[in-house]
Amino acid sequence: MAAMTLSSPKLRERLDLYEKLMRLDKPIGILLLLWPTFWGLWLSSLGRPNWAVVWIFTLGTVLMRSAGCVINDFADRDFDPHVARTRERPLAAGKVSVKEAMILFGVLVVCAFLLVLPLRSWLIVELSVAALFLAASYPFTKRFFAIPQAYLGVAFGFGIPMSYAAQLGSVPAEAWWLLLANVFWAVAYDTEYAMVDRIDDLKIGIKTSAITFGRFDVAAVMCCYAATLGLIAWVGYGLHMGFFFYAGLAVAAAIAGYHYTLIRTRDPAPCFKAFLHNNWIGASVFAGIALDFLKL
Repeated sequence: MAAMTLSSPKLRERLDLYEKLMRLDKPIGILLLLWPTFWGLWLSSLGRPNWAVVWIFTLGTVLMRSAGCVINDFADRDFDPHVARTRERPLAAGKVSVKEAMILFGVLVVCAFLLVLPLRSWLIVELSVAALFLAASYPFTKRFFAIPQAYLGVAFGFGIPMSYAAQLGSVPAEAWWLLLANVFWAVAYDTEYAMVDRIDDLKIGIKTSAITFGRFDVAAVMCCYAATLGLIAWVGYGLHMGFFFYAGLAVAAAIAGYHYTLIRTRDPAPCFKAFLHNNWIGASVFAGIALDFLKL
């Protein structure tokens, strides 16, 4: 009994560190993956998704985002100690070993892969392998790619073609246009995120869109928001969506306008607030889609 009592706090401590490594205490990343996945699920099914598929994709999103955070911290373990905002992350602070992190990453990936097997689709399996490659390779693009946020947008939006494959058994052109919209959205919100760390990132020599865009960073963010909403509107036009759909886009556009007031001074705290606030852009777009199908 004494041994169990002594070991329990230690076990809780390890689990708490793993939770932080997977960023489960910061759900914004899950939401930024989940909203475009929901866009795809609802549009591909014309508002009547298979609920088993919805649950599979929701849980899969949580698992893959968690795996992505683990591999990101593994890739950045030598950089994070030099950045004020990330130096206390479990790997950067030496509280979790590289071996532990890689085991956790493997467990998360296997669980995510097992989730898609009941769908009995080789297309889904192939797309899930591509999604894994994108998630695992993204952190390393910051070494050489001037705008790694664009790569992130593909990785974060790959739930869209997978949603279409699950619902339709194929991936039509509209799915790829939605994925492109998500790429622009990711560049917008992750540039806001990168504006927070720009000084530290310049010191350690990694590449981000905030550094690449330079003094045009605010204009680039707003142009990316416009491209995102324009592409989604174009997809909706092709599907003959109605008032609620466009109302959702209008709300999202208003929120993007609010973000301009937060980031125009380039102060780190408001920029980070704008990044977190992107949850409401994704939610507004989804609400418009869902409500438009409901009124039918």
